[in-house]
Amino acid sequence: MFDFVRDHTRWVLGFMLLLIIPSFVFFGVQGYTRFTGAENATVAKVDGRTITRAEWDSAHDRTVDRARRQQPGLDTAVLNTPQARRDTLEGLVRDRVLLAAAQAMHLTPSDARLQRLFVTDPQFAGMRNPDGSVNRELLAAQGMNSEMFAAQLRQEFAVQQVVSGVLRTSFATPGVALAGLDPLLQKRELQWQRFDPAAYRARVNPSDADLEAYYKKNEARFKAAESAQIEYVMLDLDTIAKGLKLSDADLKKFYDDNAARFTAPPERRASHILIKADKAAPEAERKKARERAEALLAEARKTPAAFADLARKNSQDTASATQGGDLDFFGRGAMVKAFEDAAFALEPGKISDIVETDFGYHVIMVTAARGGNARPFAEARGEIELELLKTTAQRRWPELAEQFTNTVYEQSDSLQPVIDKLKLEKRTATVRRTAQPGEAGPLASPKLLDAIFAKDTITNKRNTDAVETGTNRLVSARVLQHTPARTLALAEVKEAVRERVAGEQAAALARTEGQARLAEAQKDAALALPTAAVVSRLQAPGVPRAVVEAAMRADAAKLPVAAGVDLGPEGYAVLRVTKVLPLDDAQANDAGLRGQYTQAWAMAEGDAYLKALKKRFKAEIKAEADAPAESASAPVR
Repeated sequence: MFDFVRDHTRWVLGFMLLLIIPSFVFFGVQGYTRFTGAENATVAKVDGRTITRAEWDSAHDRTVDRARRQQPGLDTAVLNTPQARRDTLEGLVRDRVLLAAAQAMHLTPSDARLQRLFVTDPQFAGMRNPDGSVNRELLAAQGMNSEMFAAQLRQEFAVQQVVSGVLRTSFATPGVALAGLDPLLQKRELQWQRFDPAAYRARVNPSDADLEAYYKKNEARFKAAESAQIEYVMLDLDTIAKGLKLSDADLKKFYDDNAARFTAPPERRASHILIKADKAAPEAERKKARERAEALLAEARKTPAAFADLARKNSQDTASATQGGDLDFFGRGAMVKAFEDAAFALEPGKISDIVETDFGYHVIMVTAARGGNARPFAEARGEIELELLKTTAQRRWPELAEQFTNTVYEQSDSLQPVIDKLKLEKRTATVRRTAQPGEAGPLASPKLLDAIFAKDTITNKRNTDAVETGTNRLVSARVLQHTPARTLALAEVKEAVRERVAGEQAAALARTEGQARLAEAQKDAALALPTAAVVSRLQAPGVPRAVVEAAMRADAAKLPVAAGVDLGPEGYAVLRVTKVLPLDDAQANDAGLRGQYTQAWAMAEGDAYLKALKKRFKAEIKAEADAPAESASAPVR
């Protein structure tokens, strides 16, 4: 549900959601898997309530799936690292802490307030029916009903209130903001010289003894990773849908039963003349306003072609008067009811009687009408077929998932029985214990890779259990050939070793000459270095980051200051800071920069508040959440 809400809303406090509550997935439905002791192990606790490994796995799978939907070209391997999984768990802990705080502070909105928030927030416009109710078809497409949506929306609004008081009240005076921004904006003049290892490469020639010594010292760098050639099968909604057949009668029945979906909503284009009259105004004043409206109505009906000119000169709706009263096209629910009813009752070219609303008295002329026509069945057929295939596949999923799970387990010596039973495709691949860069889909799933490299799978050549590698996606694999990790012989990697040793030796020569030049620069303040630059932490074109940081760290009270920077494989740099430049007026008075500083300060305060809440509600991540597992637990930092 929260995936759906996140895909359709951008909160005013968007940065709060990004920093403080990035996941919000702690009430997801458990995956269709066998529950084992490991899956039910507690990996975290908040306010005495546990988060299990199964919940963690499910949340991370949803995170990866959501990222894949939002960025189809994303390399999801970066989301399946130990750090990425740890981030997901910490997100779950944050969510639980914020929910516990919302409940303790009684911040949950009432039904009336929840309805008001839903109806008035423009971000939910696409989810509302004209009468303000939630569109149940949209919810059903996401596997939800209105009760589930209301419960989750209530939690979101409650949690927002926990931190919004901190984030919305932070401020920084111009002086404080400027002092805080100075390390970022300050510019310094410097001279510098780089000693590039490439310039020394021709001067080095590693011996065989050098290569062997480097190889022995760095054998761990020259390992061939453990790998396995596998065959595997996958059951997902697309696979199920491919095996389904739908008759024209089924498609036509759906079309007839859902005629409203395939009919463009009626719209009207209208122009109006408004004479304002407040409901609380004296009766005499309201009577005078109505008489004026009636006079304009008579004039409009007398010369309909002059309606636009009449509106420009007389309408008190300043927004539309300049457009001749034109309101463009609008549908049901866009205007107040009395205005809407009058407009939709008119044919194009017709003028209404006086229409009274809370704004005053209107004279309405409908200028065009569109919509209300059904799309032909032939045009909608493809769309209907896709939807019915998807919904039918979803209905069949529980039954077929159970058959898949049972078959690969009960007939574990081959994948052929499940292939024959469910008409699946056999696939092959070579995989390693961790997903490789660029890998996507089921073979990027840590759970599947763990199952493939389990001892029983490798030793006994058994099928893995059915592994959920995504929403409505089960995979089972079988190892055909296993290759253990091994250290490559020097002969196999000699050229790679030679390149590394030569690079290190060239970098050492560059460093030696650089250090000699630094000694000269420190003795002779007049010694000029070949390249001049003006740098700041924000702008440093062509200057290595390490050089910039060294320049900005130099003691401004002792200028000129010379320093050396070891750039590792990139060589060595010598620099001299000669001057600190004053902040220019544009930067000193930049309200946008000060606003960004205030926002950053607000997020820092929000983060500190969150840490206090974690302590209050005894949030902790268990050692079982780390690999390898240990018995102790550690407080959340």
